[in-house]
Amino acid sequence: MFENEEVESYSNEKLIDEGLRDYMLRIYNYMAGGLLATAAVAWLVVSNPAILKLFFTPHGYSALGWLALFAPLIIIFSFGWVLNRGTLRQVQATFWCYSALMGISLAPIFLAYTGTSIVRVFLITAATFGGLSLYGYTTKKDISGWGSFLIMGVIGLIIASIVNIFLKSSGLYYALSYLTVFIFAGLTAYDTQKLKSMYFAGAHNEDFAARIAISGALSLYLDFINMFMALLRLMGDRR
Repeated sequence: MFENEEVESYSNEKLIDEGLRDYMLRIYNYMAGGLLATAAVAWLVVSNPAILKLFFTPHGYSALGWLALFAPLIIIFSFGWVLNRGTLRQVQATFWCYSALMGISLAPIFLAYTGTSIVRVFLITAATFGGLSLYGYTTKKDISGWGSFLIMGVIGLIIASIVNIFLKSSGLYYALSYLTVFIFAGLTAYDTQKLKSMYFAGAHNEDFAARIAISGALSLYLDFINMFMALLRLMGDRR
């Protein structure tokens, strides 16, 4: 009797472990696909002069460029509504649309920085992100308390960045870049552990798990992109 219970318990744990791995793999696959879509669109815009002129002029962004710049913000604010009320296909479409629009927004980095430094910083970001995400996944320590502190840090970054548009302080610029790296490094570990916990809360519901996988991929995507851009400002070689 006890042997049967032990076998059944072991089988259930094995099924949970396999389900969790599949769930996390789905998140990372979505995230990697989003990064690939962003890079592909950015490269397409930069490598095609006709497309580049649609979004950027010698004096800065065109009207269409400004629209592409702010469209991702609109999508982020509306994503929660789509996640809760839209179909799964609509949630997927929103994620891919966001990734593509980010490619347009980030296209100028290919013009501002050398390709070698972009690749170097990308690899550094990938290694850092991987280590932090692994920590968030494997640690037994509850780091949920980091959340409110880190979100406050993000809000502070946004406010300080807006202020620095007018101050144009190079010292504050670099200080904000360092803070961005640290804050989104913490968010990478925090979001990974949070996503792991959410799996156990809704693993029985396939639609819920699929939606959370996309939402989680977007969160990790944003963590990666923000770390990458901050490190590029600190370590990238300008043309």
